[in-house]
Amino acid sequence: MKGYTYQKYDKEHMARALGVALPVSFKQSVEICQFIKDRETGAAKKLLQSVVDKKTAVPMRRYNSDLGHKRKIGPGRHPKNTSIEFIKLIEGAEANAQFKGMNTSNLVITHISAHKAGKSWHFGRKQRTKMKRTNIEIVLQESKQKEKQTEKANSTKK
Repeated sequence: MKGYTYQKYDKEHMARALGVALPVSFKQSVEICQFIKDRETGAAKKLLQSVVDKKTAVPMRRYNSDLGHKRKIGPGRHPKNTSIEFIKLIEGAEANAQFKGMNTSNLVITHISAHKAGKSWHFGRKQRTKMKRTNIEIVLQESKQKEKQTEKANSTKK
């Protein structure tokens, strides 16, 4: 994967980050992308931290063959390492937004996707195996709802 796949990027109101060849499962990355898309970054980080602590399970919608069911969500898992990498990537995208001068308290994940990366080899004594590698792309945007709410609050105070 070379560059970003998101086409509607606005440089003034959006920030993005790209994780290249991260050592995480592609299937788990796809499920986490569906889980946190269209959420605020703070809420997404809290959800992923609760997944790391095994308090919340990620619902597995697509890659769910032979999975145990979790209460109230159906088939699910607790992908710890993948969640940690996603938290780091969200924090990186927030840092990029802050550098641009955007308000980091009301950022929403507008686009997040996972793609398979090139697989390198694990060499061992008897045989070699391929590593799991995934490219993850995230685009954040300032939410317009909070901006409208603050404008209404300011106009009523005057």
